[in-house]
Amino acid sequence: MFGRAPKKSDNTRYYEILGVSKNAAQDDLKKAYRKAAIKNHPDKGGDPEKFKELAQAYEVLSDPEKREIYDQYGEDALKEGMGGGGGGHDPFDIFSSFFGGGGGPFGGGSSRGRRQRRGEDVVHPLKVSLEDLYSGTSKKLSLSRNALCSKCNGKGSKSGASMKCAGCQGTGVKVSIRHLGPSMIQQMQHACNECKGTGETINDKDRCPQCKGEKVVQEKKVLEVVVEKGMQNGQKITFPGEADEAPDTVTGDIVFVLQQKEHPKFKRKAEDLFVEHTLSLTEALCGFQYVLAHLDGRQLLIKSNPGEVIKPDSYKAINDEGMPLYQRPFMKGNLYIHFTVDFPESLSLDQVKALEAVLPAKPSSQLTDMELDECEETTLNDVNMEEESRRKQQQAQQEAYDEDDDMPGGAQRVQCAQQ
Repeated sequence: MFGRAPKKSDNTRYYEILGVSKNAAQDDLKKAYRKAAIKNHPDKGGDPEKFKELAQAYEVLSDPEKREIYDQYGEDALKEGMGGGGGGHDPFDIFSSFFGGGGGPFGGGSSRGRRQRRGEDVVHPLKVSLEDLYSGTSKKLSLSRNALCSKCNGKGSKSGASMKCAGCQGTGVKVSIRHLGPSMIQQMQHACNECKGTGETINDKDRCPQCKGEKVVQEKKVLEVVVEKGMQNGQKITFPGEADEAPDTVTGDIVFVLQQKEHPKFKRKAEDLFVEHTLSLTEALCGFQYVLAHLDGRQLLIKSNPGEVIKPDSYKAINDEGMPLYQRPFMKGNLYIHFTVDFPESLSLDQVKALEAVLPAKPSSQLTDMELDECEETTLNDVNMEEESRRKQQQAQQEAYDEDDDMPGGAQRVQCAQQ
């Protein structure tokens, strides 16, 4: 058939390029090529030469006849013409056909597709509770978007034909000149109102009856947004290619940005949770226990150790009761409890005597009775330091004004300033 037996050459490189074994099934080849091609696509910053090699390797190994020749005789046999060759095809065409046309996620595998502009992403805030972020949830949201007309395939006309817009000569924009004064003009560019910036017009009789020549129609879309355990405030959930469609445009993404609602009890810092709790003085000294309802509804019994004294402004930690870690939900942070001690306003003499009998003795005074008699008595008064500071500031300002009025010529300076 070939006249002479071809010389054997390298028959493993294509398998190495795709990262599969020589006995890989077709499904394994597809998975390997899909993953590598998306990663190395030039539109995503990949190496064009690497992308070309991937396409060439997949084209050969996905064809049973070419693969058999490659396995027996190697790469050179294919280059010499056996089995149709493997290097003369556009890798973007292979990518496009593999993803069912249109270039998959990149909106066009051909060189024409790569020049397509990309549609804008649509960003929606999504309010979630701290309970949602702790336990995970899913929310179904109904959205309205532009979709390419199915009747005319986004052409806008029944025949698929269109004409260059006479108003803008097919550019889609018009330039208007505005006179601002002698020898002064302002040049302004705006979308052509005749073709709405498309650069083309459609004959009225040829307009698509479904989209009326607009090329797109409104459609309702229901998206299920899955909020995973441990997600953060401000984290994005993206639906690729679900934004408004338009002809010759790579469809943008719909992006949901999580916005955590403030919780009345818990505060979150990364994977840790914080909660405030106030103890009475008796609880702080003699022990306490209370029930804390967690974010998932569990009832946690919080109690002190026997004989433990809780100091004001102290923290206690409960390990592994904080927020679950994102994509590692079986691991959790810590729950921290910040204790405040509520002291009584005053005590009766009987209470004072009773406490003195059980509490550690007060430090004894180092002064003799004679030395104490020589000391002057003082009185402690309650004070609010913020109000005290504010009062002194106002007093200082008033004194400064009074000094200014008392200075010689002060009234004259004020008069001059008023003039």
